[in-house]
Amino acid sequence: MPIADFFAVSAIQLDMIRQLCKLYDIDFKETEGKALITSLTGAGIARLGARAIKFIPGVGSVLGGVTLAVLSGGSTYALGEVFKKHFETGGTFLDIDPSKLKKYYDEKFEKGKEMARDIKKQNIKQDKTTVKESVKETVEEVVEEVKRKVKDPVAQLQGLAQMKANGDITEEEFELLKKKVLEG
Repeated sequence: MPIADFFAVSAIQLDMIRQLCKLYDIDFKETEGKALITSLTGAGIARLGARAIKFIPGVGSVLGGVTLAVLSGGSTYALGEVFKKHFETGGTFLDIDPSKLKKYYDEKFEKGKEMARDIKKQNIKQDKTTVKESVKETVEEVVEEVKRKVKDPVAQLQGLAQMKANGDITEEEFELLKKKVLEG
């Protein structure tokens, strides 16, 4: 069922954000996490439309499974990257601005879809359980990468500089966040 798939993937994404918050020592707020996921991923309903193709007998199940895996994988990857970037630069749930991060999410979503397509091509006969396990493995990889970077002020400063160069933060925000990173 497409709706069941939507809720299962959303639960995995929310757990990933919870784990990232724990790694960055940020208070996790489930309600805000759900709202941020929704605002970044485009309300989720649009994704359900692509999954509805699964109801077409025969070919619908195959196309829907591929679509589900690609969209879910791309979305999960993009969300992880957005929250990782925000937290690396000293951000919290209180100061996250989805409108500023939407462009970054969209870029990472495209990269995530490509990665998911590649994985799907390698394992075309995966069932839903295996897809969910693959999403969980991706989350674990993101969390491990964050563990390596979380205490690295150089990586945090590089991330800030990149955000400033991209126009995601102002000079004043850059200076404030840089100060937070340098103070530990």
